[in-house]
Amino acid sequence: MSLIRRIDLRGADAASVDYRASVPRAEFDVEAATHVVAPIIEAVRTGGADAVRALTLELDGVDVPDPRVPPAALRDALEALDPAVRAGLEESIRRLRLTSEADVEADSVVEVAPGATVTHRSIPVDRAGLYVPGGLAPLVSTLVMNVVPAQVAGVPSLCVAAPPTRETGLPDATILAGCALLGIDEVYAVGGAQAIAMLAHGAGPCRRVDLVTGPGNLYVIAAKRLLRGVVGIDSEAGPSEIAVLADDSADPAFVAADLLTECEHGGTSASLLVTDSTSLADEVEAELGKQVAATRHGERVAAALGGPQSAIVLVDDLEQGLDVVNAYASEHTEIHTRDARGVAARVRNAGAVFIGPWSPVALGDYCAGSNHVLPTAGCACHSSGLGVHSFMRRVHHVEYTREALAEVADHVVTLAEAEDLPGHGAGVSSRFADRSQR
Repeated sequence: MSLIRRIDLRGADAASVDYRASVPRAEFDVEAATHVVAPIIEAVRTGGADAVRALTLELDGVDVPDPRVPPAALRDALEALDPAVRAGLEESIRRLRLTSEADVEADSVVEVAPGATVTHRSIPVDRAGLYVPGGLAPLVSTLVMNVVPAQVAGVPSLCVAAPPTRETGLPDATILAGCALLGIDEVYAVGGAQAIAMLAHGAGPCRRVDLVTGPGNLYVIAAKRLLRGVVGIDSEAGPSEIAVLADDSADPAFVAADLLTECEHGGTSASLLVTDSTSLADEVEAELGKQVAATRHGERVAAALGGPQSAIVLVDDLEQGLDVVNAYASEHTEIHTRDARGVAARVRNAGAVFIGPWSPVALGDYCAGSNHVLPTAGCACHSSGLGVHSFMRRVHHVEYTREALAEVADHVVTLAEAEDLPGHGAGVSSRFADRSQR
């Protein structure tokens, strides 16, 4: 029995085939989940801290009388952290901080006419709530990916929410240690939809935030959708996914390992190999059989590979392969081809692109210097991954002299009249009226 299905698109063309629809994604019905989440959000809005505590007990099986993590718990977690893990986190932080600092946009002033300037200012949000999921794994790497760009952006107030564990009533110790390492001292042992509601509305000791970032399960995403507008959100990140574009020069063991990587996140994760080489497809499939059998989480990986969202897609050539990966717009796209850099330059739609055999997606998850909070479910065709820009607002400062306003006044009045908004025109013309005639 084959571990992963095949889709044969050879002979098809973009004009007659919807490549995006050719590979269905895993069912991830956020709209249906909103009906489950709406009462949770309302309970937190009206019941505050008491509701958060009751929901945490009901949904997570943990009674947390005070969700604020004591500072001593953060310090203790950092002191107990494995030195090798600490070194890995420090390097991840260092590299991401470097790329984030390069992403900061300086203010710019444009003189549109003599005496008339528009200044583009970048201003960070006042307060951000960063969500770190627990679920199948304590994602301390996601903590880093949220905190570092927020700090580089200059957000003055940051807090973190992460699910409590049943053993301690606190978030995972590695996450607590990461918070201490990053200098985050406002941490809440709250997970799921109730955490997003707590951040958005403010509950108990947690003041409301202006922006919520970070991935989560279906119910976290549904809460972010419902609270958009009450609070800013970064995105609605769904199941993890990878698309690999490869030709016969690719190493099948490398390709198989990378397809397997994202499947560790769970059975709805998607892995897609797009290739013009039948022999590579055969070799990768054989490698997958070996590697899945040897991996610790083989059952969950096999479920993801065997789902309808994963496939080996056969194409006529790399031109068609590029059409497929651009239509699919994967969260992660790897290029294993001759002239990988040149091929990668033609990938228009992807959350992040990994070029060549020595740039695996796992590198991006931890220490590449790139951010791993990326658009999923085809949203890479219109959205970007998390970064400094996610925590910033662009604000225009407009400053005109009297002479500069006079130069353009007639245009403003004319356009206002064309829209039947005479009061708008008067907002300019009144400044030049003879006040003695009033």
